[in-house]
Amino acid sequence: MTLPIHIIGGGLAGSEAAWQIAQAGIPVILHEMRGPHGTDAHKTDGLAELVCSNSFRSDDPDNNAVGLIHQEMRAMGSIIMREADKARVPAGSALAVDRDVFSDGVTATLAAHPNVTIVREMIAGLPPEDWDSVIIATGPLTATPLAEAIRDLTGQDALAFFDAIAPVIHFESINLETAWFQSRWDKGGAKDYLNCPMDKEQYEAFIDAMLAAEMASFKEWEANTPYFDGCMPIEVMAERGRNTPRFGPMKPVGLTNPATGRRAWAVVQLRQDNALGSLWNMVGFQTKMKHAEQVRVFRMIPGLENAQFARLGGLHRNTFIKSPVLLDETLRLKLRPGIRFAGQITGCEGYVESAAVGLMAARFAIAERQGREPVPPPATTALGALLHHITGGAEASTFQPMNVNFGLFPALETAVKKDQRKPALVTRARADLADWMKVA
Repeated sequence: MTLPIHIIGGGLAGSEAAWQIAQAGIPVILHEMRGPHGTDAHKTDGLAELVCSNSFRSDDPDNNAVGLIHQEMRAMGSIIMREADKARVPAGSALAVDRDVFSDGVTATLAAHPNVTIVREMIAGLPPEDWDSVIIATGPLTATPLAEAIRDLTGQDALAFFDAIAPVIHFESINLETAWFQSRWDKGGAKDYLNCPMDKEQYEAFIDAMLAAEMASFKEWEANTPYFDGCMPIEVMAERGRNTPRFGPMKPVGLTNPATGRRAWAVVQLRQDNALGSLWNMVGFQTKMKHAEQVRVFRMIPGLENAQFARLGGLHRNTFIKSPVLLDETLRLKLRPGIRFAGQITGCEGYVESAAVGLMAARFAIAERQGREPVPPPATTALGALLHHITGGAEASTFQPMNVNFGLFPALETAVKKDQRKPALVTRARADLADWMKVA
């Protein structure tokens, strides 16, 4: 008799994982607390309920990393992509769905599958030791007893309950004729930070623009989440005093602009965000400005006039683990290898990414149950690039949730013109995925 694989959480990641495992002929028990228990964000007890949006974003596999991961998931028999396609509503090149039709389709399909047992209960702590294979896919609203148990096991600083996100910029879009490499007081590596200088007039205009920008509102279930000093939005700093950012993340001391030989009035620093050096994080620039406002205001910064953003900033409640430290390359918890994590709790951002990590966690668990060695997808694929970022490619000390984007992909082996870079990355990804699927 084949022992079941247990999945905790019936969101997109948990639902995808359950489907993949069941389709492999392995029994799966899906534990979902909604039914007897609710959350502050969900409205139903349906599996894979979409909470914040009905969009799966771009469905263009030739020019967008999100579209590419859609394509990869479809190739691997994803239930999330299958039901999304069936529930599709007009949205141009994006994939948007009827939320109810989508959730109903996933729920009905899993409930009818002979290898799936759905148990409506809260798992109030770590899984029992006799559950030898478990996937925790509880998402950003993980129940407090389980979250506290994870924190007790992994350490106080290994689990975040408040997600302060600073924007991340594609390195190739930074103007290096204005920005320069230097660590404050020349400590550490010479290229640890990129510095964007401002004179007094530029700084004052920047502060004015920030204070006048339109802010995103807290969702009802986030309203009582307090700010704390370590993740205070940059505009809130400015509200407390126009020069507060100059004595905080924008302080110019210890930095000399090589173009002038002098210290600037203020400096915006960027720090490398991934091992490839293709993504750079705006240090201390967590914000609640609306996304369009962030693009407009942050492009006022000298050196960032043409900045392309891999991720824009935000501030909201969340629960995610420090995956680059805690998880191995197959999403197993190093401290207890019988447990895998999947979905947003791993530090991926977005519906599609959450489901994609659920798919990979399931494939790894299936391989183990079948007596095979799990093989991670190549980092050159969209799935592999996301997995690599979560499990080691990201800087652990500043790890924050991330969407899939081409900045996570390894550089091409041969140089190509800029307008040919994405097509070349996509071509390589498709070939490498096909090879991986033969052995995964």
